[in-house]
Amino acid sequence: MRINIVIPLFNDWEALLLLLQKIRQTVAPALYERFAFLIVDDCSATDLPQQPDQVGQSLSILRLYRNVGHQKAIALGLAYLADQPEQYPTVVMDGDGDDLPTDIARLLETSAQQPGKIVFAHRSKRHEGLLFRLFYEIYKNIFRLLTGKVITFGNFSLIPPQLLKKLAHVSEIWNNYPGGVIRSRLPYTAIPIERGSRLAGQSKMNFVSLVLHGLSAVSVLMDTTAVRIALFCVLTAGASFVGIAVVSYLRFFTQLVVPSWASYLVFSFFIVILQAFLISLLLIFIVLSYRTQQHFLPAKQYQDFIERVDAIYTVDTPATVH
Repeated sequence: MRINIVIPLFNDWEALLLLLQKIRQTVAPALYERFAFLIVDDCSATDLPQQPDQVGQSLSILRLYRNVGHQKAIALGLAYLADQPEQYPTVVMDGDGDDLPTDIARLLETSAQQPGKIVFAHRSKRHEGLLFRLFYEIYKNIFRLLTGKVITFGNFSLIPPQLLKKLAHVSEIWNNYPGGVIRSRLPYTAIPIERGSRLAGQSKMNFVSLVLHGLSAVSVLMDTTAVRIALFCVLTAGASFVGIAVVSYLRFFTQLVVPSWASYLVFSFFIVILQAFLISLLLIFIVLSYRTQQHFLPAKQYQDFIERVDAIYTVDTPATVH
């Protein structure tokens, strides 16, 4: 059976060519001959520097009108494949080499053992710098605190054919693909897989990008996040009320000498209560607005972003660049 490989890409053509070579060198021919590559070109400023060697059944490039970012490019690629006459197992992976081609076989094995589940790669070992790994751990802990969910995986995954159309109708994958899967309640699992190293060029993920990525993941679980923040505000207001009660009791019902700064402390407690109330009120309006507004549905609106589809090669034709 054919296996679709979706690779979002922005100016990383050199790494893509090296990845195709690595697939030919490290993946069993019986497997990689089933691969049909769909490169989602996120409006790159450059193009393929050379004609790629034929690897797998086909290689097509989905050209976008504008740059939409990594996560949205994945959503558009999945929506495009979901709109085809037939659906096949679909692998989402990066084109820079961080996702090892040999691990596709492990994703397929797990999918065969647990059919009907999306299989993610849980990163058992990372090769980024210490600072990046530190902030990534902070991000995972904040995500768990705000949403009650554990996210230990990224984009590298395998989607069974029967879930592809359903996933394309999940609006949340437009903001964050892994978070959207969690929000969709579609069945998924994760297996430990070591992260590879970039094949060429420099990573575009910096501190700002990591923060934006984290915020986009949290945003898809806005309801849960808002409730947890509101509960924290209620607890904070309750603690402030207790503080005011204790200071008032000591001042009016005991003989203890209350220091002069106690009045400032009471005033500070009132400020905390007011802020907690305003934050809770703001969260209510945000959640209500989020629930009533119309969300982007990749399955229905993906064509608005597609300029064209270039068929670079297929099993029946020689490699040509359009």
